[in-house]
Amino acid sequence: MPVQSQFRFLNRFAQMQRKFKIILMLICDCILLPLAFLSAVAIREGTWTPPLHDFSWLFLALPLITVPIFIRMGLYRAVIRYAGEAMISTVISGVSISVLILAAIIAFGRMVSVPRSSIIIYWALAVMYIGFSRWLARKVILQIEKKNVLGLRRENLVIYGAGKAGAQMALALKNSFEYRPVAFFDDQKQLWGSEVHGVRVFSPQKIDFVVQKYEPTSLLIAMPSASRTRKKEVISQFDGFSLRLKTLPGIAELVEGKVRVEDIREVGIEDLLGRDVVPPEKNLIAKNIQNKVVMVTGAGGSIGAELCMEIIKHAPNQMVLIENSEFALYNIEKKLQSHGLKVPIIPVLADVCSQQRMQQVFKQYMPQTVYHAAAYKHVPLVEMNVCSGAKNNILGTLVCCNQAVEVKTENFVLISTDKAVRPTNVMGASKRVAEMILQALQAEHGKVTTFSMVRFGNVLGSSGSVVPLFKEQILNGGPITVTHKDIIRYFMTIPEAAQLVIQAGAMGSGGDVFLLDMGDPIKIYDLAVKMIELSGLTVKDESHPEGDIEVQELACVREKSYMRSC
Repeated sequence: MPVQSQFRFLNRFAQMQRKFKIILMLICDCILLPLAFLSAVAIREGTWTPPLHDFSWLFLALPLITVPIFIRMGLYRAVIRYAGEAMISTVISGVSISVLILAAIIAFGRMVSVPRSSIIIYWALAVMYIGFSRWLARKVILQIEKKNVLGLRRENLVIYGAGKAGAQMALALKNSFEYRPVAFFDDQKQLWGSEVHGVRVFSPQKIDFVVQKYEPTSLLIAMPSASRTRKKEVISQFDGFSLRLKTLPGIAELVEGKVRVEDIREVGIEDLLGRDVVPPEKNLIAKNIQNKVVMVTGAGGSIGAELCMEIIKHAPNQMVLIENSEFALYNIEKKLQSHGLKVPIIPVLADVCSQQRMQQVFKQYMPQTVYHAAAYKHVPLVEMNVCSGAKNNILGTLVCCNQAVEVKTENFVLISTDKAVRPTNVMGASKRVAEMILQALQAEHGKVTTFSMVRFGNVLGSSGSVVPLFKEQILNGGPITVTHKDIIRYFMTIPEAAQLVIQAGAMGSGGDVFLLDMGDPIKIYDLAVKMIELSGLTVKDESHPEGDIEVQELACVREKSYMRSC
């Protein structure tokens, strides 16, 4: 009971209004300052009952001198729970000024009964008493808040990287309500066995020992400047430990090296690509955009939208957005307008298969550069809707190419796919035919318009990517469905895809097919397993029947009745 009543009292203190806390701290300082002077004199005289009658009035004068100085220096404006080095500096400065005033009073008042050395002792004790009172109040408030907010247990978290970012994050997490840093891992041998903010640094070879001892639920990769290749190597060391993986944003996103708890994000699947982003060449990006009329078909799609976001940064004279989805067109127009750039944006609600409409649009706006991203790309849907897929991907490309030649467009870039290489499905075959259309037109009209094609693999986060589907299936408790365990795919990020398309248009000399080195292919099954592990869950299979999420292999069956429907 006494413990409970004590907790209730401290809880009331933590929940007090700010003005009452300030009054309480003022009263506390008015008591601690005379106590510090009494302790100083007692230490100097070697007794706890020194003669004080000649200068007893100084005990009343000390708070009247020092508290106004503290008020002037803003000590009482500081929020206790966030008190740090600045508060200690204020205490030292305030006490120092008050000691100088006290020394002047004693000297000019010729108070010979006051031991001179006690003034120096008083300075040290006053700083200690006032500083400790703030530290104690801060400790109490943080502990009470943690008990009130958490009622539940804080998650144990290990941090990979004991450098500046990791150290700052550990310090921030110690005062957070979600995580408790329990250990560091670092590659530098000289750090092994040392402590950073009270957290011990271990060798990566001791992962088994640390996981068994501290039972962490999450791993934070605090290596903001590390390459994706390095991050992938680090992540692979923790395979099989069922830890939720988290990371910090890139070093360019961390302003002045400051790291906040809010900067922590889940490890994205892009961190597992095994290669770094290919940096764009700025002169090539701007070549076919700056001071030109640029048209993007399929502007509301994932690739088209990212293309538009990249294009508008390079000051085109005008942007023409063609999209057959009203909602998608509305969204991309609003996003582009939010940039606040003075680039005229023309949203056109139209179908690229309509020759009459495309003829009207091309003749009205006379685009100098066209990026053709309007296509159906979801393989299973195109397989079941062959006529619609072929019409959009083939006829839509032919219509746009013919109109580009008609109005003497300088550059026409087709967004193609790696599935166009020896196609095994209708979607890949339709895109290969679209490429052949461009190559044929290049041979016939190459002096008027330069036609280029860009092939790339699966784009992470795009509407046709498996990644959003897998995430949704994991959130729903599974199972994750894959067509076949042995299917492989190349992956890249949406910004990479957009920048590659723009660069290709600038590099093309006519009829060129551009490819991106996307590293090693990834098995779709392995991707599904890795995403389960990134979520802190385990795979359920024959050898692990107690796992969380099952990965099911589906039979790849074509429905002829759907394939023939037009």
